[in-house]
Amino acid sequence: MAERIVIALGGNALGNNLPEQMIAVKQTAKAIVDLIEQGHQVVIAHGNGPQVGMIQNAMTELTRSDPEKYIPCPLSVCVAMSQGYIGYDLQNGLREELLDRGINKGVATVLTQVEVDPQDPAFENPTKPIGAFMTKEEADILVKERDYKVVEDAGRGYRRVVASPKPVSIVEIQSIQDMVEAGLVVVACGGGGIPVFKTEGHHLKGAAAVIDKDFASEKLAEQLNADTLIILTAVEKVAINFGKPDVKWLDSLTPAQARQYIEEGHFAPGSMLPKVEAALKFAESRPGRRALITLLEKAGAGVAGETGTTISA
Repeated sequence: MAERIVIALGGNALGNNLPEQMIAVKQTAKAIVDLIEQGHQVVIAHGNGPQVGMIQNAMTELTRSDPEKYIPCPLSVCVAMSQGYIGYDLQNGLREELLDRGINKGVATVLTQVEVDPQDPAFENPTKPIGAFMTKEEADILVKERDYKVVEDAGRGYRRVVASPKPVSIVEIQSIQDMVEAGLVVVACGGGGIPVFKTEGHHLKGAAAVIDKDFASEKLAEQLNADTLIILTAVEKVAINFGKPDVKWLDSLTPAQARQYIEEGHFAPGSMLPKVEAALKFAESRPGRRALITLLEKAGAGVAGETGTTISA
């Protein structure tokens, strides 16, 4: 049966630089078009770690070259740049693969803003390092002039840290919905989305934050009323006791089992934990929804129930 599927692509599906990305996208497109060829509606979200870091570093060097002329680039703008840069390659790769298979279907990238709550506790404790390493003198200037939060990083210098708040809603959800209903393949919520919050009137202000792409993908899947959320990662299945002799690979989980394993500390923060938490949230958001965690090349087999780890109620 055809499903509406939201796919969250990890960094391994995009590469770490421009040449790697162009190569990786070709393989990524094949796996995604396999699902489209089976009749599924597909919406793609993705991470942006290497890409936004590269953009941030480039903008930092530009500022260093002439501080009076070039002010530091807001993080929200860097995320927007990364969405366009990655979406450009992704939509071209998907378009080419679709046409090679005789499928006439449009592909579009939506620069996506994601609303966050300015009162989210994450803003009180920013922990996500971004941008280039700085000397103490450079860091002190940014702390004084721009109220940046910085940390010393293992003797390698100082780095800015920002918050990682939870997504509240997808600002462009109606546009994305309309495109999906019209039959387009949509790339959205790149890098977790451009984080914004509401100010006076209808104005949206960029936030100095990064949103976890797995949680943003989950919110996107909820608001699109998707049937399945696929979170792609570097392993075929989720495991408990990972890296130990008694490792156990999991085919399926109930929400209660997933919650128990989370509480027991089986999943690493910043790695598998947010994936399982996002999958759990989607599975519980409405009866009949399921989340799948697996490898990119196993996505089709996972949707068919042949592999991966499925969380469903």
